[in-house]
Amino acid sequence: MAATRHLSKFAPSGRRTWMSTAGIERAHRAILFPGQGSQYVGMGKDLYHLYPRSAKLVFDEADEALGYGLKSLIFDGHQEKLKLTENAQPAILTTSLAMLRVLELEFGLDVTKACGYVLGHSLGEYTALVATRSLSLTDAVRLVRLRGEAMTRSVEDLHQTNTAMAALVVRQGRLQDLEDAIGEIKDMLPKGEVVELANINSSFQVVISGTSRGVDGASRILQQRQLAARAVDLPVSAPFHCEFMAEAAQVMKDALKSVTFQKPCVDVISNVTAKPYTSAEEIPDHLVQQITSAIQWSRSITYCKGQDVDEFICFGPGKVLANLLKKEYPLDQIKSITSADDILHHAEEFY
Repeated sequence: MAATRHLSKFAPSGRRTWMSTAGIERAHRAILFPGQGSQYVGMGKDLYHLYPRSAKLVFDEADEALGYGLKSLIFDGHQEKLKLTENAQPAILTTSLAMLRVLELEFGLDVTKACGYVLGHSLGEYTALVATRSLSLTDAVRLVRLRGEAMTRSVEDLHQTNTAMAALVVRQGRLQDLEDAIGEIKDMLPKGEVVELANINSSFQVVISGTSRGVDGASRILQQRQLAARAVDLPVSAPFHCEFMAEAAQVMKDALKSVTFQKPCVDVISNVTAKPYTSAEEIPDHLVQQITSAIQWSRSITYCKGQDVDEFICFGPGKVLANLLKKEYPLDQIKSITSADDILHHAEEFY
């Protein structure tokens, strides 16, 4: 039976605070952060103006860390420039953390008491590490900016190689068969052609990455074998999470050597292992592996479900992660925090 929640209208400091009568609820809740593709011009602008002592400070710190007007690009820039990998990644991280920071500083949310697990999709893993006090915001913004630049350069170095990514709708109950088939198809492709699993997002959706011919060929074979219902080409600038990102992985390996991580205050689930980190020391290696490996999002969520998590709070722009969860687990409590209105509407429910 769910614990009874009540609203304490104002804490002594003057800020509104929501509290739970049963701290055990935290074990059944996870906080999620999105990856690239969720960005849009104007995201977080309402928070910046409404919450000068929380959201504004996050955007200002990101600007200072990068040395250029990230918030101007986010609030009033052009979508084509914002969606560039090197801009989208720090923009999404900053906006997601601004939303979380508002709940922390204005409404009394304590991440250590509010959830049992924190996880982020691809670049969202950096956001999760900041949220759990493992990584500083300044370091994270600089790292994901560098990550985006390195990913872009990796593609430029491919010269005449045409690359692509495609999302596949997996037929019910065929995810493992599809994964096995990808391994077979890789061996069947002509020399120089590549296809790899980039994201395993749910039991019904995966993304493949590689050369254009490799991706197209794999898509056709998987549909012919009745493993995938359809394939949709993705409008991306690079073939993420495959062997073509090896140069970017090396760049990040070097950069991460100079960054200090702390053990997360709440379990953060790795995109590589789909299990929580057990120490701060293993975090950099996994962040490097993540660049060329498949994002194990579905297995990460399955891990949470195995720990009796039945409530997910998705912070950040867009509702991709929430929509995946709603389709996979329609009986769970799934909430999206994408704006100031969402914070005011849902905040009491989180405590």
